[in-house]
Amino acid sequence: MAYKRKDYYYRRAKTEGKVSRATYKLSEIQRRFRITKKGDVVIDLGCAPGGWLIELSEFVGPQGKVIGIDILPVKTQLPKQCLVIQGDLREEFSLGMLKQAAGRKVDAILSDMSPDISGIEFADTYHSYELALLALDTCRQLLKPGGNFLVKLFPGDEFADFVKTLKLNFQRVSTIVPKATRKTSSERYLVALGYKKSSTARE
Repeated sequence: MAYKRKDYYYRRAKTEGKVSRATYKLSEIQRRFRITKKGDVVIDLGCAPGGWLIELSEFVGPQGKVIGIDILPVKTQLPKQCLVIQGDLREEFSLGMLKQAAGRKVDAILSDMSPDISGIEFADTYHSYELALLALDTCRQLLKPGGNFLVKLFPGDEFADFVKTLKLNFQRVSTIVPKATRKTSSERYLVALGYKKSSTARE
């Protein structure tokens, strides 16, 4: 089936002035799982173009804080409780900037990171898995006990093992395909609630 760019969620985002359809994915996940609450400190990995930052700022309210990081610049005008770091999460310097910006262990970490799509399925799914591992490692360093994690992943050979790893580290793990997901996309979101701090986590 050919991908129709101007489908319902595309048109809705344009009509409502949203940055992208991804806004509706996050709002549905929040309604179902309550991954954030008022006053939370939240990190958004792969935050460009900024739609999730805006939504998250509404979830945490004016007393909360939303910190985004992306290799790409975020040009969208953001609420005052948002802070964006342009950097590569794989670099210690960028991770250090995240830690400094947060000031403490955070309440939730979200990752909508996606690899550059090559069209080679096994390569794309593996690179997606690598990004999911990077996001999980960020949790081990910055997420507080009891905190929540949301991560996007293209399912491949590594998907089941990654879910098992999440279940070892979190109290509850669920898989969701939000309604706003493109019909041609294989992406899945994993919602992991209640972080169980590992004694082997790297600080």
